[in-house]
Amino acid sequence: MSQISSRLSEQSLTTLGSWAVLNPASVERTGTRSADGHSYLRRLFGTDLLIIVSVSALPAIAYLQENLSAEHRYETLPYHVLAGVVLSLAWMLSLTVFKAHSIGSVAVGMQEYKVIVYGSVCLAGVLGILIALLEADGLRLYLSVSLPVGVICLLLSRWSWRQWLLRRSRRGFALSNVLIYGQGSDASFAMQQISKKSGPVFRVVGVLLDGAPDTQAELEISHTNPTVPLAYSFEDLEQELLRLHADSVIVAGPLVGGNQSLQELSWRLEKTGTKLIVASSLTGVASRRVRTTPLDGMPLMHVDLAKFTGARYLLKRGFDILFASAALLALSPVFMLIALLIRREGPGKIFFRQERAGQDGKAFTMFKFRTMVEDAEARLEDLKDLNEGSGPLFKLKNDPRITRTGHWLRKHSLDELPQFVNVLLGDMSVVGPRPPLFTEVQAYEGHTRRRLLLKPGVTGLWQVSGRSNLDWKESVRLDLYYAENWTVLSDLRIIWRTFHVMIKPEGAY
Repeated sequence: MSQISSRLSEQSLTTLGSWAVLNPASVERTGTRSADGHSYLRRLFGTDLLIIVSVSALPAIAYLQENLSAEHRYETLPYHVLAGVVLSLAWMLSLTVFKAHSIGSVAVGMQEYKVIVYGSVCLAGVLGILIALLEADGLRLYLSVSLPVGVICLLLSRWSWRQWLLRRSRRGFALSNVLIYGQGSDASFAMQQISKKSGPVFRVVGVLLDGAPDTQAELEISHTNPTVPLAYSFEDLEQELLRLHADSVIVAGPLVGGNQSLQELSWRLEKTGTKLIVASSLTGVASRRVRTTPLDGMPLMHVDLAKFTGARYLLKRGFDILFASAALLALSPVFMLIALLIRREGPGKIFFRQERAGQDGKAFTMFKFRTMVEDAEARLEDLKDLNEGSGPLFKLKNDPRITRTGHWLRKHSLDELPQFVNVLLGDMSVVGPRPPLFTEVQAYEGHTRRRLLLKPGVTGLWQVSGRSNLDWKESVRLDLYYAENWTVLSDLRIIWRTFHVMIKPEGAY
């Protein structure tokens, strides 16, 4: 780290024309502006059109088959062809209105799939109204067959294209080249989040820091990606955007000059056709809790408060009981096998019991399969100096207390299966924050205690995002984000991803 610091201090950071580049070749690899993104969007558009035209033709094909031997089978065929053409055009228009072919709606998160469903449901509503008003029974097949089949095919197509895009992104393919502009800590955070979470959507080609020099931010940015050019000056911005092939500027947090600086930036970007993206300083809030309304040119952001009671939580408890009951029943043979393997290791208890902090800090006894030697707790003091965990967590990658069977159980998260008993008892949930020790809770500071607002989970965002590879700050951030933004759908996604990480473990030790 000291070497990086010294290298940065040697670079000239006074003008935008003298970028600090640890690897000059990085600029040359960025490609042409928006070429990758426009090419990908054209492919999506073409695939969507092909699917929609195909499913819109299904009623006409069904009509021909049913009337194959009829003397006048071609008399109403033009009607079905015309209906299919109009439906195809209306469907593509609806998807376009919902921005299903825009950079900001594709390749990341659930937004891409949502706009496909929203656009199709909107069309289905209009079609249903037309059938009722015009008594056009001939259109019912389009509503009952073409639209459902089309939605499924469109979703599968988008998923397939996303897998292709992820594979291409490993070779440098990205939909948009972005320049990050903001004060030190904000730009650094934006850089880290984009690098980890945006997948193949954004490629950071430069960072422009606003305000006074910030050595800590420089180090963090360089640690995230040492090849990214870094500068401070606002001069010659237009020329540098073209040189770096940046098609978007992401403003991370408030600028030193306030709203006036942001306005001036937008005017300057007009000359280059570069998009302006403003990252709100409000983080950790799911998009469903945020809505925007205009007020005479000033957008107002409404943020729904997080709630921790109500009907949603009754639904969550019902799901927990059903899922845990089914899991314990289905996994009973696995429990027996694991118990035999633990017994073969030598004498000792099969289950490990430990006091953990539950919802609102209430103590409960958590059950796990024993993965360590019997006197593991007594030997902890001798190993504390070797701790590799972050924050108040104790983690040791090659912990000598773990048994041979225990290594295998931990690697595939099988040691946590008995926690479904805790779910039935009401102490835990299937999905939730990580169940902390009381020694961890005593070290909590400030808002960290908010992770106790929900019942801890057998699995959660922490488990499907790296587990022990996460630092303390990131672990807390994930738990707080889940606690304030969870939905039934997000729980189902986490459960699905848990199956994947159990097969291909990451950070489990």
